[in-house]
Amino acid sequence: MDETTFEAGRAVVATPAGPLSYVAVGTGQAAVFVHGVGTNAYLWRNLIGHLAGERRCIALDLPLHGRSPASADQDFTLGGLADTVIAFVDALGLARFDLVAHDTGGAVAQIVAARVPHRLRSFTLTNCETHDNVPPDGFKPTVELARSGALVASAPMLLADLVAARGAVFAMGYEDPEHLSIETVRAFLEPVLGTPTAARQFARLLTSLSPRDLLAVEDELATLTVPTLVVWGTGDEMFDVSWAHWLHNLIPGVTRVVELADARLFFPDERADQLAALLRQHWSETDTIEQTRDTGTSTTRGGRAR
Repeated sequence: MDETTFEAGRAVVATPAGPLSYVAVGTGQAAVFVHGVGTNAYLWRNLIGHLAGERRCIALDLPLHGRSPASADQDFTLGGLADTVIAFVDALGLARFDLVAHDTGGAVAQIVAARVPHRLRSFTLTNCETHDNVPPDGFKPTVELARSGALVASAPMLLADLVAARGAVFAMGYEDPEHLSIETVRAFLEPVLGTPTAARQFARLLTSLSPRDLLAVEDELATLTVPTLVVWGTGDEMFDVSWAHWLHNLIPGVTRVVELADARLFFPDERADQLAALLRQHWSETDTIEQTRDTGTSTTRGGRAR
């Protein structure tokens, strides 16, 4: 989907957590997409381009990201961001929705699922923080830069050379880094690093990353029966594929674990066509599960697919 078409669906909604910008494209049942740290709703543009004919695809910008501002005292903890997502779907009047999440957004979404399981029609997780893997080892050096003040100091230099920034910040997450246009690099980085205030807020967000809120909902996740798809890129240096199977063992609603060979962290952008096909199948299977529940017939849990 091109930027003009994507941005035509842009709107803002007021929530107790502050105004949130989002893009809504398509019609039908709502599917809500939650991005991770350092990207924004634009991450989902290609996936939404495949799915907008089948769902009302709603991709929000989390606070400080994209076009959503952050207050001086914004709660950047995983639990605080989960409250923000719940406030967002409340403001849009979404009684039930399909939830799709990636990266740190996946950790946020797990907390959302634990807190309001009755609101989820289906759940999909891609490579993301899980259990106590917050932040992942590969991201800890960036968190240390944020803690030391070096990230704030280096922000102007990063934004002055976006080609170099693509290599330094995003290259490890793409099989083909040039898939990510320089304009998309700018769209991702300017909101979080474009001013000294934003950079300081982003540093505070990074240093707020902790497994506490995620660990606190594991008992609820262990009873979550919402039909759940786990799709994992095996080439990701941040989130090993073993975490996908950890989720499968934890969440009883997991119907499939799909491993995408050699796919890296940002495969929802780079391999949007593959993820779209898997989501279509998952949503169709969810329809069947719901119909079966309505008739009182039991179902059995699915297995892994590769």
